[in-house]
Amino acid sequence: MLVVAVIVSPASAVPAALPVALTAAAVIAAVLVRRRDPWVPPAAAAMSLVVDAVHGGPAPLSALWMPLEFAALLVLLYRSVRRSPPRHAALAGSALGVAIVMLPLRFTLWRVPQLAPEASVLACLTAFFPAVFVVGGALYLRLLEDRRNREVAVARRAQRLDVARDLHDFVAHEVTGIVLEAQAAQLGGSDAVLLKRIEEAGLRALESMDHMVGTLRDPDERGPSTRVYGLADLPDLVTRFAATGRVRADLDLQPELAASREAEGAIYLIVLEALTNVRRHAPDAARVTVEVRGGTTIGVTVVNDGGSGAPLAAARRGGGTGLAGLAERIAATGGSLSAGPYEKGWRVIAHISAER
Repeated sequence: MLVVAVIVSPASAVPAALPVALTAAAVIAAVLVRRRDPWVPPAAAAMSLVVDAVHGGPAPLSALWMPLEFAALLVLLYRSVRRSPPRHAALAGSALGVAIVMLPLRFTLWRVPQLAPEASVLACLTAFFPAVFVVGGALYLRLLEDRRNREVAVARRAQRLDVARDLHDFVAHEVTGIVLEAQAAQLGGSDAVLLKRIEEAGLRALESMDHMVGTLRDPDERGPSTRVYGLADLPDLVTRFAATGRVRADLDLQPELAASREAEGAIYLIVLEALTNVRRHAPDAARVTVEVRGGTTIGVTVVNDGGSGAPLAAARRGGGTGLAGLAERIAATGGSLSAGPYEKGWRVIAHISAER
């Protein structure tokens, strides 16, 4: 209100100049208002164009408010092109662009008739180039923001996929073991040993979910760090697998095998997924062999003899991404993973760079 009063006060001496003063005040008020109404900028542009067409006041006093109105229209043009939805941005940008280019004609064409037409053209060009510069800058920043938003959306989707993979790889492994223990309890009678194994598998599944939740925490939040399993965890993984059911599991892990943290995590996930598939699809397999050897390139082989039983929970459908998802992740880093029938059973083979 103070700004409007200061702008309009000089027109009190010359009432004929009051429409120009009020128009400048209204355009500046549209800039200062906090509410981002998409219809305010085109309304301000329309008001400016109406005054251009009908105002008949003296040019010298009317020109007093031209720089203020011109600057305010440029600000509205920038905001509209930069922030408004595409349809509103096109409408408001067009209206404001016309108002900016036509503004000098208020003083050069109708109010000072002795000026040559070339003066009006020059004045319009003088107003046209700042408008083009503002539109170009706003569009450039808008495109940058749109690109950043797309990159953020892609990153969030990749993060969701990573969480889904971890949910499948870690939690499904433990839950499958719980199902096997429960089936064994139903067939042979429940005892303290089976209940203890079920309890331990459930606790490990909860711990895996805690780790996954930790990956989604804000870096500034305090919470448990996300652990990455590696080569040192393979003996415990194979031992726990062998303790569930009647399968014999052997691990051939090359001593003092060195690999990067990321490569060790990938190796652990491959073995985990392969063992989970044995539980699901070959629960009666008698023997599983896990071999991890190599140097600059580490080879991982998981072989089972197939057994003779039916797959676990044959009625269950769906599931996680499994080996297919792991194969994509490893191929993206230059490694390879393949799986297929081997003798009477199934074999998973992977090759990963130790410096991955």
